Amino acid sequence: MRGHARVAFAYLTPALLVLGGLLAYPIYQLVLISLYDYGQEQVSGGAPLTFLGLGNYQKLLGDQQFWTVLGQTVGFAAVCVVGTLLVGACLAILCTRVRTWARMVLFLAALGAWSTPAVAGSTIWLFLFDANFGFVNEILGTTGYSWTFDKWTAFGLVAAQVIWCSFPFVMVTLYAGIKAIPAEVLEAAALDGASTLRTAVSVTLPLLKPILIVVTIQSIIWDFKVFTQIYVMTNGGGIAGRNLVLNVYAYQQAFAASEYGLGAAIGVVMTAVLLVITLFYLRALRRQGEAL
Repeated sequence: MRGHARVAFAYLTPALLVLGGLLAYPIYQLVLISLYDYGQEQVSGGAPLTFLGLGNYQKLLGDQQFWTVLGQTVGFAAVCVVGTLLVGACLAILCTRVRTWARMVLFLAALGAWSTPAVAGSTIWLFLFDANFGFVNEILGTTGYSWTFDKWTAFGLVAAQVIWCSFPFVMVTLYAGIKAIPAEVLEAAALDGASTLRTAVSVTLPLLKPILIVVTIQSIIWDFKVFTQIYVMTNGGGIAGRNLVLNVYAYQQAFAASEYGLGAAIGVVMTAVLLVITLFYLRALRRQGEAL
């Protein structure tokens, strides 16, 4: 067994080296920058670096705006994850009940949403919801209404766009999981007199639980670090920063305010949170026998 482990490790070594170069070194630099007073003067060489230790983290944790943005990020990600799972699950079930041609249309439409670049998708959604020329306002008879002016409608619009480009992954994954359930199991439940709802709750859902865990954790990782949609659709975070999430907040601190050390500290906090989520993701994969 040890020999097999050494062979497997030898095969994985090149990939580990590449990952180390692409991930470990940038993370090291991110942590290093977060420990210094690193601004525009230090970048240009006009002032020496000042070691702050945990000073940037203390400043960050003592900033009320950071906690507000963190709460907004968690809430926004939660809405996106729940919406993505609901839309993806409903369409996955629908795909199992329609004819082949209809299922192919659904898959092609989902593929279009999945493959659309985030910037292009966000721009299209802004055009659809434009106050004066948008198709949605024309249909609703609300011409002149700005969906991005109010904080909550702006968040809702961005969340809808994120769900639109994220549901295909959930739909296809759950559809494959449903089709993988042995027909004999469902037939046995039907013979025992179980209703469709009872079969779904007591048979189908428990069998899909490992897949649901994986797609949920994956969606959390994606939605927690949303940047492009918020930045494009709210013009950099909304009026007076009302629609900031952590990624956009870090960008503003690092590049708009030239507080690179503080921006790096935000990045480290986000990385730590996502690493914890990733551990749950790997644990779910291990249970399925797909990793490690």
